[in-house]
Amino acid sequence: MLKTILTVLLIVLTFSTSFADENFYISEISDEIFARIKGKSFKDDCTLPVEDLRYLHVLHKDLDGKTHEGEMICNKYIADDVLEILKKLFEADYPIEKIRLVDEYNADDELSMRDNNSSSFNFRFISHTTKISKHGLGLAVDINTLYNPYTKVVDGKRILEPATAGEYVDRTKDFPYKIDENDLCYKLFIEKGFEWGGSWKSAKDYQHFEIPDDVVAKLYPNNK
Repeated sequence: MLKTILTVLLIVLTFSTSFADENFYISEISDEIFARIKGKSFKDDCTLPVEDLRYLHVLHKDLDGKTHEGEMICNKYIADDVLEILKKLFEADYPIEKIRLVDEYNADDELSMRDNNSSSFNFRFISHTTKISKHGLGLAVDINTLYNPYTKVVDGKRILEPATAGEYVDRTKDFPYKIDENDLCYKLFIEKGFEWGGSWKSAKDYQHFEIPDDVVAKLYPNNK
């Protein structure tokens, strides 16, 4: 009798948890999802095993408070943490305009950033090396990219990504979707052990949260 009661309770708890999280879930990369990313974010020269990636389905709210479905692919190592962060942001009515697979932009980062899209995995090597970038490993996440650009001054010339984000370089200004150290998004990622590109010295990448180098080296010791 006791065994039967425990079994019923387990079924009820399992169903309740599944139902409660039906909009926030993680799955392996199915054949259907792989068909969407093959030759785009998962490029023909991709050396990262597809088994290391996870698909995230989430909800998010835009600046007007409207709810949208979102999709993201990241590394299995950070999938649980990223899902938890995005769920907490949704519950706090934190605005994220778009969370779409970068493949909807033909894996073109510039187009994705110009559209203020938030994403993670997009395979690529670091320029002039055989080392996979952290986005290429799915171990970095970019949030509200248009309003939180990457910027660096080289030989007196400002580099800006996306190129359309000039009015958001001055971080003393107040504007929507802005990430700083007082921001909930920043705090949640830092709590999970991510590093923020806005803290970098030689460049600033305000949209960018990544796993530290020493952790990546342990996960992928051959990535040199």
